[in-house]
Amino acid sequence: KTDFINFISDQEWKSVEPVSSWFGPSSFLMSSMSALFQLSMWIRHCHGYLTENVGIPVWGSYAVFALATLFSGLILGLVSEALETDRLM
Repeated sequence: KTDFINFISDQEWKSVEPVSSWFGPSSFLMSSMSALFQLSMWIRHCHGYLTENVGIPVWGSYAVFALATLFSGLILGLVSEALETDRLM
C-alpha cells in the first residue's frame, strides 16, 4: 500500500511507458481473448450439465463436442466455398 502511495506522490507514474494499443483493454485482441475465455467457460458449463444432470458419461460429452466441432467446421467450409464460388462468377 505504501509503495502505491509513494508511486503516486513521487510522480513515478510519469516515467512508465504507456501500454501499446494492441494490449489495451478495449483492443480487438483483448476483446477476442475475452470472447474465447467466455466460450471456454460456456463449454465447461455445458460439459458439467451433460455429465451431472443428463447423466452422459464423460467420453460421451467429449464425443458430443467433437461432433459439434466437426459439423461446425463442415458448415463453415461449405459456406466459405459457396461465397468464394459466388465471388468468382
